[in-house]
Amino acid sequence: GQTCVCANRVYVQRSVADAYLEKVVERVKKLKLGNGMEADTDIGPLVDRAGYEKVRQHVEDAVAKGAQLLVGGGAKPLDAEWGGFHPPTVVRGVTRDMACWREETFGPLVPVAEFDGEADVLQMANDTEFGLAAYVFTRDEALAQRVIGGLQFQHVGWNTGSGPTPEAPFGGIKQSGFGREGGAEGIYEFAEAQTVPRGA
Repeated sequence: GQTCVCANRVYVQRSVADAYLEKVVERVKKLKLGNGMEADTDIGPLVDRAGYEKVRQHVEDAVAKGAQLLVGGGAKPLDAEWGGFHPPTVVRGVTRDMACWREETFGPLVPVAEFDGEADVLQMANDTEFGLAAYVFTRDEALAQRVIGGLQFQHVGWNTGSGPTPEAPFGGIKQSGFGREGGAEGIYEFAEAQTVPRGA
């Protein structure tokens, strides 16, 4: 959760939400908090006190405004050596008035909102000032193409959570930045165009 391209909100079709969340919670309960240098650690500490506090505040705000806490939530005390550990947390029923809907958390929080149809999920997903990365998971190719075309994000993963690659252009839209790095478009960012009109 501490990367710029991680999923900050998860939208799940209402008809499959119960089954999906049951599997997510089961998986999250198995994650191990610990020293990030140890091989069996899944979740390390937050990068600093401010990061730790932001995750804690996002969870508390969501629950106070009606989200259902499915797993996690109880933050561990800050540790002098390894910083703040926040348990991986899943909340269901997030709405646009919650901080985790409007802001990037940069921590182990999975805020889940349910949708009924294609137009519904596009409206929710695009309801943000950010536009760096989004991810679409579906076996329906036509649906995926329509949703990807309607998303206001520069990087869109299709059935993968993988981030950008060096050979492809990468960079945000909206308040997620401007310009590109990677690929030919990234090279053009470091070049200047020159116009040379020539007479006879």
